[in-house]
Amino acid sequence: MKDFRSDTFTQPTEGMRRAMYMAETGDDVYGEDPTAQKLQRMAEEITGKEESLIVSSGCMGNLIPHMIKGGRGKEVLCAPESHIVRHEIGAVASLSGTLPVLVPSKDGIMEPDDVEKNIHGYAYDMSQTAMIETENTTSGLIYPLETLREIKRIAKEHGLWVHLDGARIFNASVETGISVRDYAATSDDITFCLSKGLGCPAFSILSSSHEFIREAKRCRKILGGGMRQIGILAAAGIYALENSIARLKDDHEHRAAISEALSGTGWADVRISSTNMIFFTSLYPMAGIIEAFRKKGVLFLEDAGMGRIVTSLNVTDEDTDEMVRIIKEMDEKEFTA
Repeated sequence: MKDFRSDTFTQPTEGMRRAMYMAETGDDVYGEDPTAQKLQRMAEEITGKEESLIVSSGCMGNLIPHMIKGGRGKEVLCAPESHIVRHEIGAVASLSGTLPVLVPSKDGIMEPDDVEKNIHGYAYDMSQTAMIETENTTSGLIYPLETLREIKRIAKEHGLWVHLDGARIFNASVETGISVRDYAATSDDITFCLSKGLGCPAFSILSSSHEFIREAKRCRKILGGGMRQIGILAAAGIYALENSIARLKDDHEHRAAISEALSGTGWADVRISSTNMIFFTSLYPMAGIIEAFRKKGVLFLEDAGMGRIVTSLNVTDEDTDEMVRIIKEMDEKEFTA
């Protein structure tokens, strides 16, 4: 099966597996895993932040900042499409106690004026705005750098913390040529994912100030994220940062070819096509379309009523050519068969 469901389905390459096998390890709870320490130092150089921390997942990386800077009686301003609202089972509200306040957005991208309109300070009968969350990329779309800078300016003016969910920040960087460090400068903390487009089996990284990461380590422990000989997995992260970033451009090229093929059909209306993601609608039931493609050896998902196709490390040139051929030759009658 050719798998276009998500970039989380990627498998470690032979080189990554070799790096994992050879990794030097220690007890990370005691700060003694040298490979984990090296990965964290690399993340600091990439993001320009003072300190970094390995966390088990992007969900944990998004939750910890809300535990530290949000909490009961506090609000975070975010887009309705954001991961913390739609894909992290309400953890921000249920575990950190922070109330997500949904700011109007265009496919997950908020405008600074809309953000500022939703900021309010102390009132005895209202929760207090404490944080702003941005996400780059969001549904594959790239947040404009100037928009992020303006949101950060507004946040600073109002004394608010900005958390950047940068799960796929390297896709944004490769596509625009803007450094991850420049994107990270628009936030007080940033998380990025190693287990999506970069192809690692696990882990995200949380980067911020020394003081913030000191508290983040405690929150990680509260959430059960104290891990021991994690150098085996950290080695995969080091390998990915050294070898897998530039090749994200291949994923973007594969996405563009598939998007062009979909746009040429009479049954697919491409709504979003950016970096490594495509979202499309159709007059036909999406479940029928997905099943028709599955029968031809292709997997993708439905997300919010749209078809979602994601290119990744495991999608080759040949897979892309085959997907394009299937799209062009697909008989619409198969969607209702």
